[in-house]
Amino acid sequence: MKVAIAGATGFVGSRLVERLHEEGMRLVVLTRNTAYAQKVFPPTAFPNVEIVAYTPTASGAWQSSISGCDGVVNLAGEPIGEGRWTPERKQEILNSRKLVTQNIVEAIVNAHPKPSVLVNASAIGYYGTSETATFDETNPPGHDFLAQVCQTWEAEARKVTDAGVRLVILRLGIVLGQGGALGKMITPFKLFAGGPIGSGRQWFSWIDLNDVVNLILQALKKPEMQGVYNATAPHPVRMAELSQTMGKVMNRPSWLPVPAFAIEALLGDGAMVVLEGQQVLPKRTLDSGFKYTYPDLEPALARILKL
Repeated sequence: MKVAIAGATGFVGSRLVERLHEEGMRLVVLTRNTAYAQKVFPPTAFPNVEIVAYTPTASGAWQSSISGCDGVVNLAGEPIGEGRWTPERKQEILNSRKLVTQNIVEAIVNAHPKPSVLVNASAIGYYGTSETATFDETNPPGHDFLAQVCQTWEAEARKVTDAGVRLVILRLGIVLGQGGALGKMITPFKLFAGGPIGSGRQWFSWIDLNDVVNLILQALKKPEMQGVYNATAPHPVRMAELSQTMGKVMNRPSWLPVPAFAIEALLGDGAMVVLEGQQVLPKRTLDSGFKYTYPDLEPALARILKL
């Protein structure tokens, strides 16, 4: 199987490349920085990886590399939890998803032969935020900025189905692994100053990095998978429970809360990513037969936070 991956050098993408390479697949890595990609995936260690330079927000010669691929995975997008959401930053967040997906779909439609499947990332921000509601794949979208971004993102991806290409949209929760969001949260615990962020009542819908990668692999291989799937663990927790579990696993106190105003001062509107949340359940994902390696939080954190 030959697979093209956009966003391959990111947190999820780099682990995906490793896993698919272990599976013996041929891979096309689409990257804005070929020198960096070659460091991440050196040819001696990744002989089946072809690195292709691309400008994700523009059509170009890179699109021809999609021809002959069996599948495409689109994980590209500017991080949403870093820096203040100025109007310019919001536009970057939107364009990095809308335009990249638009150009990848264009490449797939014009490919000869065409890939049979596009696995496109989205996010659970699609549903909006709530302390009381429970969401699964059948729920309608929310109305805030992230919900609007996800709707636009998914709408661009759905255009690939007009060309007869199977589409799987994965709405990702907060991915836990070495680095990523968790990497930013563990420092206070190491300094014996850890605790819940904000009220502690907001929901934290998470998924282990290895389960995300396994779900992408299943989506590529399983032709009956089609449509939207929540890439979240079946047992979301509230922020207070996350903090307590981190403290337990790391043998550190977890009572010192991080006040909401401190996060808001740092991130502005972007603070909603950690101060608000949603309880998202992976109903269709479980119905697809997917088996989680880490359905529960404590074993996942115990693996990740080995000290």
